[in-house]
Amino acid sequence: MLWSLIKILVFVAIIALLTVAGGMLLETQGGIQITVAGTEYTLGPLQSVIAGLALIVTLWMFLKLLSLLVATLKFLNGDETALSRYFDRNRERKGFQAISNGLMALASGEGRVAMAQAAKAEKYLNKPELTNLLTAQAAELSGDTKKATETYKKLIADDATRFVGVRGIMKQRLAEGDTDTARKLAEKAFALKPRHEETQDVLLKLQAQARDWSGARTTLNAKLKSGSLPRDVYSRREAVLALSEAREIIDDDSSIEVQVKAIEANRLSPDLVPAAAMAARSYIAKGKPRNAVRILKKAWDTRPHPDLAAAFAAIEPDETAAERVARFAALTNIHPDDPETKLVRAELSIVAEDFPEARRALGDLVDTNPDSRALTLMAAIERGEGASDTVVQGWLAKALNAPRGPQWVCDNCHHVHADWTPVCESCESFDTLSWKTPQAPEITSATGVHLLPLIVGALPTDDAATESDSPEAELMDEDDDASKA
Repeated sequence: MLWSLIKILVFVAIIALLTVAGGMLLETQGGIQITVAGTEYTLGPLQSVIAGLALIVTLWMFLKLLSLLVATLKFLNGDETALSRYFDRNRERKGFQAISNGLMALASGEGRVAMAQAAKAEKYLNKPELTNLLTAQAAELSGDTKKATETYKKLIADDATRFVGVRGIMKQRLAEGDTDTARKLAEKAFALKPRHEETQDVLLKLQAQARDWSGARTTLNAKLKSGSLPRDVYSRREAVLALSEAREIIDDDSSIEVQVKAIEANRLSPDLVPAAAMAARSYIAKGKPRNAVRILKKAWDTRPHPDLAAAFAAIEPDETAAERVARFAALTNIHPDDPETKLVRAELSIVAEDFPEARRALGDLVDTNPDSRALTLMAAIERGEGASDTVVQGWLAKALNAPRGPQWVCDNCHHVHADWTPVCESCESFDTLSWKTPQAPEITSATGVHLLPLIVGALPTDDAATESDSPEAELMDEDDDASKA
């Protein structure tokens, strides 16, 4: 309010001053005489002031028209002028609008529209780092791989966009299945940007597939330094790579290096079952059974596993069945209620022909966790105790129709592997195998009739489990077969 009042007062004061000045000029005597072509013009004081102001305005307009003419001549000559800058800004506005439309079309999945907008942007702008990238992605979306490859090569020629070009061609080679070329491009991209997480992951996977364990360990160290990999995951994968190197050395019959690599893998990740088993066998080969026992007990405490039991058995290969049962107590007493512990105890008792103890060791496993291994052991126990063929075949029928139990299963594609491997045989993912029970669909017949018992014999019943009318000689033969099993 006060500011508005001040502006009004100032405006009134200016009008008053101009009025006073005009009155003074009217009252003033004299003037200006101008002679033009023999004609004399006399201007009074007020007329002289008005004429002076008109002359100033005319001169100003003349200079402006002259500068416009000079700018037009420079524009036509190709020089940088305000006029050219005006048209450049207009072209930039149209070019950036085309890029915006192209990005929207790219996000909407309209590849051809995005390519048309990219071409329009290229027409208005001189920024190949933007238009080439949009063109390449639009060409990929529309299926024009040739155009995309040509554009990515243009990006490689520029230092500012070289990484983007290398990455784009790398992804194309991966889509085509050319993993060798993709790995070389991934190494180039990794050299340009060592901290780029996606490039690290792709390179690590390709190096693992190519069994380049040394290069994979370098990439793994880079992931740790860049902070894209937790310390515990790094230790696990470092152990996997060390174990993979040891397995490769086995093929070359380099026993000393095998022992060093296997022990290193177990040190890096004691819970890695294959590493613990291989390290234990390495200590056995070096004549250090106590070290092997310590490694196997530590690994068994983390996760009981059949490979650990097999390595523990290899410590004393020439012992008797009874001695083996006694020695395995150091291992099986760690987790006595674990299913794997029960299965190992049952197997040892069957070999020692102590079938009642085998049945006690197996416990209720055939009811709570009836996999094929437990049911097969139950069939061996029944045969060893002299049960009829009908009973044994019944347990085998159940074993054939039961889940196979824990196996090496890929967490990514759920492919089942017979042995542990660092790279999945199906999806080629690195370090994705876990020891678990695979998900198997139930097999049903169209008629709902289960034919397996009709093929191998009836399932065991309580009455059949107590009958045994086989001759004594047949029982002796069955005991011998069980011992061999």
